[in-house]
Amino acid sequence: MRVVDAHQHFWDLEAVAYPWLTPADGPIHRTFDWPDLEPELTAAGVDATVLVQAANSVEDTEAMLAQADRHPEVAGVVGWADLTDTAAAAAVLDRFAADPRFVGIRHLIHDEPDPDWLLQDAVLDNLGLLAERDLSFDVVAVLPRHLGHVPTLAERHPGLRLVIDHLAKPPIRERGWEPWASLLRRAAEYPNVHAKVSGLNTAADWGTWSTADLAPYVEHAVDVFGPGRLMYGGDWPVSILAGGYQPVWRATLELLAPLPDADRARVLGGTAAEFYRLPEVS
Repeated sequence: MRVVDAHQHFWDLEAVAYPWLTPADGPIHRTFDWPDLEPELTAAGVDATVLVQAANSVEDTEAMLAQADRHPEVAGVVGWADLTDTAAAAAVLDRFAADPRFVGIRHLIHDEPDPDWLLQDAVLDNLGLLAERDLSFDVVAVLPRHLGHVPTLAERHPGLRLVIDHLAKPPIRERGWEPWASLLRRAAEYPNVHAKVSGLNTAADWGTWSTADLAPYVEHAVDVFGPGRLMYGGDWPVSILAGGYQPVWRATLELLAPLPDADRARVLGGTAAEFYRLPEVS
């Protein structure tokens, strides 16, 4: 089984601006590079990883692809393009799309003052540029309103592969359920929509979370999406805020243990490799 971590980050505070990242973020307010990540992947037995944008900038995409040049374990890069500007977005996509490791884009919509940023006419139109190039779009659905927009995107572009990051941050800390559960079920009705079992430890209580806290939310995701449209992500180094890589990995294995071997293999690697069109690691 090829194990793929479908959601990780690098950032270099000396080279790229990350406006959201401040000293208040404590242990993650520093540069993270391959030597920090490699021991975590080795300990977990992860074969390949997908780096995901952490800044709305081309410079961040360039930095991630440079990491992929140096480390073949980086099988995919989810970069960024300005979806509000057709010409600019097309230029960026055409520049990077020839690289098989450039697999899609993401925008930090949760940092936008407008919770309906995704529904701008230009953004909705320009998502079609991704579909035309067989690239995917990661949806950062932090608010219920964000998750509620996913069906709109899926209907507008049925040929666009969409993935909801972090199961749309379910209300684990509050032990809540609705409207998250119904909105996730609605999004899962569209076959071009997938989701990542990732980032759940930081949606829970950072100091006291347990696998049992996460279980109802993962079970619901398995129920509505099925293993064939779910993928594991470590969300490192953000995960350091609530325990780090290995506790998340162990919890994920425990959460997936009830699944048949073939289904577990899908979540731990097969879905991500298929969704992101990942080249084999050399």
